[in-house]
Amino acid sequence: MTGKPGTEATTRTTGTTRGDGTDVLVVGAGPTGMLLAGDLAAAGVRVTIIERRPHETSNMTRAFGVHARTLELLDARGLADELVKTGTSITGLRLFSRLSLDLSRLHSRFPFLLITPQYEVERLLERRALAAGVTFRYGTELLGLSQSPNSGDSRDSGEVTAEVRDADGTRSTLRARYLVGTDGVRSAVRKALDLPFPGVSVIRSIVLADVRLTEEPEGLLTVNGTGDAFAFIAPFGDGWYRVMGWNRKRQVPDSEPVELDEVREIARQALGTDHGMHDARWISRFHSDERQAPSYRSGRVFLAGDAAHVHSPAGGQGMNTGLQDAANLSWKLASVVRGQAPDPEALLDSYESERHPVGARVLRSSGTIVRLAMAHTPLQRATRSLASRFLNALRPASARAMGMISGIGISYAAPRGAHRLTGRRAPDLELTQGRLYELLREGRFVSVAPEGETPAAPAAPGSVIRATWASDRRGELLIRPDGYIAWAQGR
Repeated sequence: MTGKPGTEATTRTTGTTRGDGTDVLVVGAGPTGMLLAGDLAAAGVRVTIIERRPHETSNMTRAFGVHARTLELLDARGLADELVKTGTSITGLRLFSRLSLDLSRLHSRFPFLLITPQYEVERLLERRALAAGVTFRYGTELLGLSQSPNSGDSRDSGEVTAEVRDADGTRSTLRARYLVGTDGVRSAVRKALDLPFPGVSVIRSIVLADVRLTEEPEGLLTVNGTGDAFAFIAPFGDGWYRVMGWNRKRQVPDSEPVELDEVREIARQALGTDHGMHDARWISRFHSDERQAPSYRSGRVFLAGDAAHVHSPAGGQGMNTGLQDAANLSWKLASVVRGQAPDPEALLDSYESERHPVGARVLRSSGTIVRLAMAHTPLQRATRSLASRFLNALRPASARAMGMISGIGISYAAPRGAHRLTGRRAPDLELTQGRLYELLREGRFVSVAPEGETPAAPAAPGSVIRATWASDRRGELLIRPDGYIAWAQGR
């Protein structure tokens, strides 16, 4: 498919083609794009990131929570421990005054929600990507793209051609074997592909603010809804707090200015107090949609993160889902580019077949949370109360809810007849060679078998790290670079 670039009288055009040394072109330098690019470059793939915005450091950000599964994936890249030091860890979530989720019960090295601003995540991912050799081009906008068809051959020299414009108006052409759009809800890549983005606006006129508080909240995470308003307060750990709120009786366009008095009033309605909010360093208004692209792949072009799916901020799953998309796609693209995949098209197709259902589940779970928070009628509020009591009383139901929100419970469909562990997340196993997620830092498959036994695991793309149990456990596992079990045998 071909995009239709616009023309401007003030734009200068150059006939020079740049970027021919790139295997993968990533559009969008947010967390999703930088994790993906860093993985590819670490695997020896030539990567260029283009980003429409100028390169600038900002402390203004919407995302602020990093869940357990994302921390595990960052651990597999040697970044998690450093990131944890930048924020505050929360082990308990209390919603709607009744529902309590104990994150300390998660079977993970990171049994908590890390409250830290998105820019801290981006800082670490950008540093890693630069060290791995990723080329960054800030102030560069995608105008359109075209692509040659796939042949199904890993040696195929087909390509994607992207027309771009730099900040000074200069146009040029970039070529790569594959292109990934990680450029957010208004994705230029998705639009160039003419892919629809069906869905609805769930909630309008949400206000966000970073403030200081005179009165510290009792819990680390404060959230409640009254029907006419809901509010959320979380600490960054440095004296600043993130506040999110909504007032049913004040539904105005995103462009309407926000004053701190409006944020205070919403907090008082939902929480009974504004905790003495003052000195706001940032205030914004936005609306929340639930949308998902019908496909995450179009030939040589892929979508990930908010370019592929967007949902309510409830549960803090947006950035996390995008980072998990990137971890799923990166090793598959690297295997194909390096010619190591026996069936490259099937491997690339598996990105969509695995991640599209996850995106749909996140839309449902986050939508359920925000609708419960907005419960207004007596029937809706009774339903919320019943759901809260149900999850509190039944530990398996509570565990499933925590598994979905934290990402720990996400698994992928396995082929018929496969071992029951196939497709599941691998925990951080203690092996003779060290922790599993330390071994995964090499970006390769890990084969685990009992000491002294010859592994029976099937072949995997690229070289495989051989490891043995640090216990008398029997059975074998073949673990993918993204920490999911590709094959299992025994117990």
